[in-house]
Amino acid sequence: MKILVAIKQVIDHHVAIQVKLDNTGVETNNVKMSINPFDEIALEAAIRLQESGIASEVIVVSIGEKPIQTTLRSALAMGADRALLIQTDVETQPLAVAKLLQAVVAQENPQLVLLGKQAIDDDSHQTGQMLAALLNWGQGTNASQIILKDDEVQVTREIDTGLEIISLSLPAVITTDLRLNNPRYIKLPNIMKAKKKPLTILAAEELDVDITPRLQTCKVELPLRRKTGIKVENINELITKLQTEAKVI
Repeated sequence: MKILVAIKQVIDHHVAIQVKLDNTGVETNNVKMSINPFDEIALEAAIRLQESGIASEVIVVSIGEKPIQTTLRSALAMGADRALLIQTDVETQPLAVAKLLQAVVAQENPQLVLLGKQAIDDDSHQTGQMLAALLNWGQGTNASQIILKDDEVQVTREIDTGLEIISLSLPAVITTDLRLNNPRYIKLPNIMKAKKKPLTILAAEELDVDITPRLQTCKVELPLRRKTGIKVENINELITKLQTEAKVI
């Protein structure tokens, strides 16, 4: 079984986000970047399937500019066999990403595609579903457990009323939740080995896909700072402030 894992490079989740002075976007110059945490979990799931003997090859793919090679090398150091960078300087939105991944799937012919349920930079939560629709494959979203049996995959997902278990015929698209696993730490020997693993760069134009942005970002702003809270002495004071200041009762 060949598994394709789509990863996205995002600002590291430990970094404080700064908005550009002209409010056109988020500042990314000289900022630490890393694999989107949800995608890292998807990659860990694929590697574990390979280690258990179920998967024969794990391929990682990402879309963007040349510096993303560093993030792909990190994915190779985690345990992926090879990497593919679809290089473009155009802003790629969920539908464009899904179309590019569809073209990659046609080339690589994987039996399973894994990706995070969303990216922490835009939180769109759309790419996996769009890809499954374009491929006409079954999909399991927000997976907290994945079990492969023969030509089927069983996905456990959390819903409002509890746990839902669905069975999908392969090939399939699965998006992963944070509860699926804890990604491994990358060891130095594996970082050195990753430098020798194949990383293919492909221009987006070669895939003959229209990736023109369909959405326009008008303005980016940080949320307003929350006012400092206060302590009240008793319930009567609380009710008074809710009536006079918050005007909620």
